[in-house]
Amino acid sequence: MAKAIQPSKLFVASCMALLVTSLSFGIRAGILGQLGTQFDLSASQLGIIASTAFWGFPLAVVIGGFVVDIIGMKRLLLAAFILHLAGILLTIFATGFSSLFISTLFIGMANGTVEAACNPLVATIFPDNKTTKLNHFHLWFPGGIVVGALLVFFMSKIGLGWQIQVGSMILPTLLYGYLFLKLDLPVTERVASGISTKEMYMAILKPLFVVIFFLMFGTAITELFTGQWIEILLKNVTENSILILAMTAGVQTLGRAFAGPVVHRMSPTGVLLISAILSALGLYLLAHVSGNMVFAAAFIFGMGVTYFWPCMIGFVSENIPESGALGMNLVGGAGMFAVSIYTIFMGGVYDSIISRQLPAGASLDSYRTAAAGTPEAAEFAKAQGIAGPEILNTTLVIPVFLILAFTGLYFYMRNRKKPEIAVAAKAVA
Repeated sequence: MAKAIQPSKLFVASCMALLVTSLSFGIRAGILGQLGTQFDLSASQLGIIASTAFWGFPLAVVIGGFVVDIIGMKRLLLAAFILHLAGILLTIFATGFSSLFISTLFIGMANGTVEAACNPLVATIFPDNKTTKLNHFHLWFPGGIVVGALLVFFMSKIGLGWQIQVGSMILPTLLYGYLFLKLDLPVTERVASGISTKEMYMAILKPLFVVIFFLMFGTAITELFTGQWIEILLKNVTENSILILAMTAGVQTLGRAFAGPVVHRMSPTGVLLISAILSALGLYLLAHVSGNMVFAAAFIFGMGVTYFWPCMIGFVSENIPESGALGMNLVGGAGMFAVSIYTIFMGGVYDSIISRQLPAGASLDSYRTAAAGTPEAAEFAKAQGIAGPEILNTTLVIPVFLILAFTGLYFYMRNRKKPEIAVAAKAVA
């Protein structure tokens, strides 16, 4: 006889799985510079490694979106556990670019698989409060980034190597794997409600879905590219650039914890519009201020990106519910894919900006690996101080465009009736 579905325990297990996802993000952001130094990697190579997690994510989340209704959410989550554990161990024992590439790909695929299963799981077990609970679930992403960034900061201060910092993810990985192994999971909301596969595929061709799909490119790049590269982009603006990431993520965590009153008082599109405005302002300030004002800029930027991801996923679940798990996962995958492409591209741009700041004919590699205190190291640091803000200024175009797009979407949604689908009691019973 099947056990009863336990929504509260499933939600805790889902949050633990997302915590591992976010720890991988925060710790990788914090050790990216260390990896570059130890393995003699250029910014372009670091960009490729960082982006691997982002395109491994959409690869897994899109595949998961297509198969989750067939194989079930439990099998997907156990696959995520295996990929996470393998990726962490391969990272610890990495020997260079190739091994870091493969290990980061595994972790990216694990992260995508968690999203592919947990987004529809949360929507299924909380059918009457989707956007709020998705915000509560997704608070563990910035929450884990705070923990990861602080772990990197304090472990580095006491001399613990990056391998130990990465190894700190093993315990929560084992914990969420154990929890999902023991718990029973429901079928997805779409399956429970009797919506056919044909209806699901038709839903993702609707103009509204296509618009959200492409807007997710911008929201994800604004939030995740900036966060992943913050330690490098602001390295010569503040001595504690990793703490900027921790502050931004901390603001996101608190904002998502109190998402209920915000989402209920304002429409999701209204929240997204204000988010775009604050993101643009915060990004502009990050590129143009220095000293302690950087922390004020990070606070504003953090408020801006707080609701982007969960509200975009929640928007699809509430307004295009017949798209099911596939709709949520395609949107999430689109965001991560965009971040991966943008990260690779901007890694090359970052290197080119630095090269232009160095003396004519200078070797970028020789300046990048120059010993501390040498004239070459000072020149390279000066070039970094110019390159970081330039990258942020370029990225600023994206949230400015989002302001215009979400303004139009806000007025469109005011006159559109929200669809409803009947969800069978067996979905959560």
